[in-house]
Amino acid sequence: MKTIETERLIIRNFQEEDWKDLQEYLSDQEVIRYSPYMVHTDEMAKEEVHKRINTDDFMAVSLKQTNKVIGELIYENGEFDSKEVGFFFNTQYQGAGYATEAVSALLDVAFNSLGVRRITARCDALNIKSQMLLERLGMRKEGMFIKHLYFKHDEKGNPIWADTCLYGILNDEWKLA
Repeated sequence: MKTIETERLIIRNFQEEDWKDLQEYLSDQEVIRYSPYMVHTDEMAKEEVHKRINTDDFMAVSLKQTNKVIGELIYENGEFDSKEVGFFFNTQYQGAGYATEAVSALLDVAFNSLGVRRITARCDALNIKSQMLLERLGMRKEGMFIKHLYFKHDEKGNPIWADTCLYGILNDEWKLA
């Protein structure tokens, strides 16, 4: 995907030197709480950034003024001309509208430049902040999957099942927003 520029952000492919910023937010328990990730060491972050460099599935979100990576967008192929989006942001930069600005810009490019028909997003039912962000963008809650998946285990090794909310928006709906 091409680079996307907003008022305050540059959304681009990851670069090798981004590993430190990636490690900063993937080592934060609050950021990875609802994700499959575990706390990342420096080595894990270096490996992870290499996985992200040559793919459009992960886009780095950096501050325009400093180039610091403050988060990432996930942009994966779905079925029938659809895409699925996701996001992780450094807690130090949450609450300032960066995630809304970045996801909105991605949806705008997907719908208006790439001709995507439908975009979905999934999030943990306990992740209220992500649900609020998706709803701010005009996405509708389409359903909830009960005990849908697990990423973590309890102290006895049993899976900790999570309920997952599904959100969606169609190209026609985005154009009306």
